[in-house]
Amino acid sequence: MRGRQEGSSTKHGSSSGVVLVAMWLLVPPLLVLIVIKAGFLPQIARFRETGFIKFADKMVHKDLTLVNFYNIQGLDGARWQQQSHDTMKREAAKGYDQPDKMLATNSPKDTSLINSDVEAPIISNLTCDFSNVHSDICRMEGDLRIHGKSATVYVVSASTFRPENSTITVQPYTRKWEKETMSRIREVTMRSMPPAPYSFTIPPRCTARHDVPAVVFSTGGCGANFFHAMSDLIVPLYITAREYSGGVQLLITDYQPQWVAKFRPILSVLSMYPVIDFDADTAVRCFPSARVGLESHSRMLGIDPAMSRNGYTMVGFRDFLRSTFSLQRPWTSPISRSSGRRPRLVLVLRRHSRAITNEADVIAAMEDLGFEVVAALPKDVSDMGRFAGVVNSCDVMVGVHGAGLTNMVFLPHNATIVQIIPWGQMTVACRYDFGDPVPDMGLRYAEYEVNAEETTLKDKYPRDHPVFTDPGSLHRQGKMWPIFLEGQNVTLDIGRFRGFLQQVYQSVTKE
Repeated sequence: MRGRQEGSSTKHGSSSGVVLVAMWLLVPPLLVLIVIKAGFLPQIARFRETGFIKFADKMVHKDLTLVNFYNIQGLDGARWQQQSHDTMKREAAKGYDQPDKMLATNSPKDTSLINSDVEAPIISNLTCDFSNVHSDICRMEGDLRIHGKSATVYVVSASTFRPENSTITVQPYTRKWEKETMSRIREVTMRSMPPAPYSFTIPPRCTARHDVPAVVFSTGGCGANFFHAMSDLIVPLYITAREYSGGVQLLITDYQPQWVAKFRPILSVLSMYPVIDFDADTAVRCFPSARVGLESHSRMLGIDPAMSRNGYTMVGFRDFLRSTFSLQRPWTSPISRSSGRRPRLVLVLRRHSRAITNEADVIAAMEDLGFEVVAALPKDVSDMGRFAGVVNSCDVMVGVHGAGLTNMVFLPHNATIVQIIPWGQMTVACRYDFGDPVPDMGLRYAEYEVNAEETTLKDKYPRDHPVFTDPGSLHRQGKMWPIFLEGQNVTLDIGRFRGFLQQVYQSVTKE
């Protein structure tokens, strides 16, 4: 009896097992059918793609935040980020390494755009030129992602990638031979990544996209000196950015608000977009092309047309300034002495050093010769926009060697610049700054050299001192600046100076 019951129970259990197995076998097909009928497959596929990308994106931006922290602590953030990214799986890199799609065109007010993805990666390239004595410059095109806060440019999928050039640093200022100046300039790092599938580094995702090129440069070297601002920055920036006709985004590292405010009229013509404070910028900005560093030719206040891709000249640069500041006189011609008109002369006056101690007598002598004299004090010269108009109205500019003479860029063509050279074998150095650039500007040049009787150094040093017997020896000792530039004023010999200026008057007038 017990055996029959056990047999019955076993048979019943076997039947139930078969039914359960059959039901479980039917579940997967039913689920697939439900998914297909409900249209869930595209959503699932999209989740696999976008869900992971969003996750990876958050992780990259988290890395950027940490990089900024380590940069502040003085560590190599770019290297740390490389190590962090390299630990991620290759599949993650392949899934994420897709550049963002450009959706719209920049407006003059706002250059940030919405991001989306494209299917095919953009091949990038990076080339750098370190041969120029004045500046290093790197050019790049393709998928470029710039993060100002960490001073890093990511060149994604670079065809020019080599292990030895995967990281390049540049200090984007134009006096690279001056160690003291360059010590104040922030380095910008360019990190190249090879094209897929060889790149295992995930670049930061764009938070703003621009459809115009970028130019990155520093204002950390010039300070308030007008000569260096023009020679080291404005002229090189003109050479570099003018070809874009305003369609370029300027990013400034070592940002100086006063410098930007002073030169805003020029910056706003070179670029239709507000300049970006590179160091404070937390966005990851994508650009189709970029330049880090400014082109600078081997001369002060000068452009070499042979080195310029677009054949720019200093005459063209001065025409650009005249247009920017709406200056009225493109040319000056000799004035007839019988017309009753006087040639207009602007005298640039200094204080503290290289000042003219008898400036009232000098002005009187100029007026006696027939000039209409405009005396310009440092406070007058500091207002660039207003003073540009004053200079443009003049036929002659006169001043002791110094930054104020840089305003000759606003003179009309064919005007005359007169440089008063201080005592101390300063002729070569002074000509280099303000004499040699003049012919290429379409101006005329004259110079007056101060003699030993006209310098106030005679009140400080005996006549047998090297200041008078061998100034060159003091130059070699590094004392040129404190003694001959900062340490003297001039008291012009009126008779001698009048005879010199008479020749200038003759050259700017006619019968």
